[in-house]
Amino acid sequence: MAANTFGNIFCLTTFGESHGEAIGGIIDGCPSGLKLDMAFIQNELQRRKPGQSHITTQRKEDDEVKILSGVFNEITTGHPIGFIIENNNQKSKDYEHLKEVYRPSHADFTYQQKFGIRDYRGGGRSSARETASRIVGGAIAKLILNQYQISIQAYVSQVGTIKLEKPYTELNLSKTEESIIRCPDEEIANKMISYIEEIRKNGDTIGGIISCVIKGTPIGLGEPVFDKLHADLGKAMLSINAVKGFEYGAGFSSINYKGSELNDVFINEENKIKTKTNFSGGIQGGISNGEDIYFNVAFKPVATIMQEQLSVDMNGNATTVQGKGRHDPCVLPRAVPIVESMAALVIVDNLLKQRSATL
Repeated sequence: MAANTFGNIFCLTTFGESHGEAIGGIIDGCPSGLKLDMAFIQNELQRRKPGQSHITTQRKEDDEVKILSGVFNEITTGHPIGFIIENNNQKSKDYEHLKEVYRPSHADFTYQQKFGIRDYRGGGRSSARETASRIVGGAIAKLILNQYQISIQAYVSQVGTIKLEKPYTELNLSKTEESIIRCPDEEIANKMISYIEEIRKNGDTIGGIISCVIKGTPIGLGEPVFDKLHADLGKAMLSINAVKGFEYGAGFSSINYKGSELNDVFINEENKIKTKTNFSGGIQGGISNGEDIYFNVAFKPVATIMQEQLSVDMNGNATTVQGKGRHDPCVLPRAVPIVESMAALVIVDNLLKQRSATL
């Protein structure tokens, strides 16, 4: 199984399955001399971990990361950073009924056809449990970005049809973590939570949108023509479980404008060239222009629902399947730090292409 590594200079390779002994990763290309703030890394994992509220899966995992290499006296050495996160709360028996059955909209069928074998316990490698390793890589990437005053902030902007209409420029993003849904608008957040509670009672699931803002990105990140910065971000986001769409800047709404309305006019403000508007989302020609980078990521409803569905078994016989165990009715609140982490990996990777490999 290839394609378990993300990045070119700052590379993250992840390993492990949902119900195996542990998950983990190797980070290669991290500059030496970085102070590794383990409390920060652990807090990032806390933001993603299961069981953090009544609107997330009730699987209980400590998600404590153990660094195995690449760090000496809490300082990175420039060597590969190895780490593991033990799985402590697997309930594999919840998946015994799926040994011979393909769950609708899961990776069961495609994994079986591609590899000739699959781990039916929680989806194995296809489980979103794998994203915990991305959080570790993203947290270390954020520690590097902090030294360049680059910040990344994601938040839930839509659940089903309940939408936060205000643009990010009118929001206090520091309030994002005050809500279990991770929406910075209290009124909209409460509506989202109530809706998810209703969905969960019906044994169903719901999707939505996570928005993300990157501030402080220097001009010049991105490698045309095939490694444009927005293409890197798009690949990063689309690699996350349950993601169905990505747009940056004006995105799909661009079709509603004329060129004269959408063009970002250049101005000179205090001897600094910038754009009067930012429909481009901070990226022009695939290269960062110094303005805020902002984008939206669309997540589908979780495929595991507590309702009976039609399916087939491995022999093609008609059958039914119903979810059991502990599952998220909506992935959005736990996916916010995942979106941030993948964005951090992209920006650091591109930043290191422009900078030396030492801090």
